[in-house]
Amino acid sequence: MTGAPTHARRAAYGRGLGAETRAALWLRLKGYRILAQRFAAPVGEIDLVARRGRVLAFVEVKARPTADAALFAVRRRQQRRIVRAAEAFLARHPAFAACDLRFDVITVAPRRWPRHLPGAFTADDSMAGIG
Repeated sequence: MTGAPTHARRAAYGRGLGAETRAALWLRLKGYRILAQRFAAPVGEIDLVARRGRVLAFVEVKARPTADAALFAVRRRQQRRIVRAAEAFLARHPAFAACDLRFDVITVAPRRWPRHLPGAFTADDSMAGIG
């Protein structure tokens, strides 16, 4: 059964790409400009980086059977990786450092519109308890 995990991973990857595509379209409809998709740094990855006016949003997209399950899937450890990846993004793109930074989550559930949660977490909250 060596093929089963590979098939499952490919299916999950495809679902993730589809969810990110839907989330990016949703943000565009709300007036955001997508600056990066799947921004990768050694410290982590950000699904979407979007800007609207002075707001620079680092967006985590979660696809789950329900919107609540998707929201609860963004754990503190993942939040820390997203914050570190955001720092890497800003280091590579210093022109955006003057923007108002925000960490958003978009949940994607079957047969539902994407749910955008602006300011779902903060850098301070995700780093709490780290020594």
